[in-house]
Amino acid sequence: MLIQDKQQRDWKTIIKKFEAVLGKNGVVQRREELITYECDGLTSYRQRPAVVVLPRTTEQVAEVVKICDRHNIPFIARGSGTGLSGGALPIEDCVLIVTSMMRQVLSVDLENQQVVVQPGVINNWVTQAVSGDGFYYAPDPSSQIICSVGGNVAENSGGVHCLKYGVTTNHVLGLKVVTPDGSIVDLGGQVPEMPGYDLTGVFVGSEGTLGIATEITLRILKSAESICVLLADFTSVEAAGAAVSDIISAGIIPAGMEMMDNLSINAVEDVVATGCYPRDATAILLVEIDGIAVEVAETKQLISDICLKNGARGITTASDPETRLKLWKGRKAAFAAAGHLSPDYYVQDGVIPRTQLPYVLQEIENLSQQYGYQIANVFHAGDGNLHPLILYDNSVPGALHQVEELGGEILKLCVKVGGSISGEHGIGADKKCFMPEMFSEADLETMQYVREAINPKGLANPGKIFPTPRTCGEAAKMTDIKEFASVERF
Repeated sequence: MLIQDKQQRDWKTIIKKFEAVLGKNGVVQRREELITYECDGLTSYRQRPAVVVLPRTTEQVAEVVKICDRHNIPFIARGSGTGLSGGALPIEDCVLIVTSMMRQVLSVDLENQQVVVQPGVINNWVTQAVSGDGFYYAPDPSSQIICSVGGNVAENSGGVHCLKYGVTTNHVLGLKVVTPDGSIVDLGGQVPEMPGYDLTGVFVGSEGTLGIATEITLRILKSAESICVLLADFTSVEAAGAAVSDIISAGIIPAGMEMMDNLSINAVEDVVATGCYPRDATAILLVEIDGIAVEVAETKQLISDICLKNGARGITTASDPETRLKLWKGRKAAFAAAGHLSPDYYVQDGVIPRTQLPYVLQEIENLSQQYGYQIANVFHAGDGNLHPLILYDNSVPGALHQVEELGGEILKLCVKVGGSISGEHGIGADKKCFMPEMFSEADLETMQYVREAINPKGLANPGKIFPTPRTCGEAAKMTDIKEFASVERF
């Protein structure tokens, strides 16, 4: 269906209804104030919403959604706005439901190792709330000091420790959700495995197209007795990649295993000056291991031997918290550091089998030379999740289109070798046109049956995940964000 034309809506009356629920301070409508919300972390595309609302409770979210449902207004949920696939990108004439004011840790149950939080709680706050008692929350995106749990749930975010501990969906026990018609439902529960359909699993990663999570029950873990981080530097990316494969082949599952190339190494040293990353290294490998002290000591030696066997020039290890943090500091700042290399960058999020790493990195280098854009590579080497950062200048006419095309070729390459077009950033508006590269028409249609069953009017985050129109040929270039986002199939 076509979303109702904005001239048919009486926005003054609608805004008064929002204010009756949220108060005047809970509604943002001035044009200059809306600029803050016109994009998420995918900053290349911008569109101001018609109005922004700031609920604080589940009931307020439900009332806002009911108003949208009655007036046939598309709505989009947004957390901290750090998403990198355009999942929270507004569309024309929409209501943006921002959950950043819903930031309470509602309960902490250490005996059952779980906490209940509102969606606006920052990822790192969860660990802070329980670290004093010897617990932590495992999923740790690089943006964990600012990204919100609600956004992590929407995109099924990962992070450094996803190799051993899994992504967000592995740590969500239950959800309180406002559905697209304004109903409040509970999914999952307080135990890891519930009978019946895994509706919690369906919701996590649905990118706001099935409703809005307003309370999230998370699993927390006991902090390890011992933690050690190793930094190995190599003279070739192929050697570092071989070390990754050999570590896994040896039956070792590190808590995290990350790789950075020379361009990203020098970028982070220029910005955060860790002093730990050798600037002349072609690649570095960061490996974190945790467990009981004896196990960590033995595993550390095994990993060191494997890295040296594969040509590592040197290995630095750290067991104390301060030095470990210093070793990770550069990797966590890699995306921000890329902003100092170029006026703009475009990041992708493909996944490949680990054994294909040398081949894919060479192909990415070939594409870089073909298109004439530098690419800095930062990735979760352990699970094959690549984050190529394509450096460009958006002020140059046609540059964005070329970079998008280059990014698309990288995603196609990932699928070609048996991988995926996303590991943790989601599909959003940015990658929906590449869904047919991975899924058949029947697969995509079946997925949309689920969406239509829960979101029949298509008001919840329209224009995301799935190609619209079906071929998505003209939208693939994303030259007109208003055009592709203003039409919804349902």
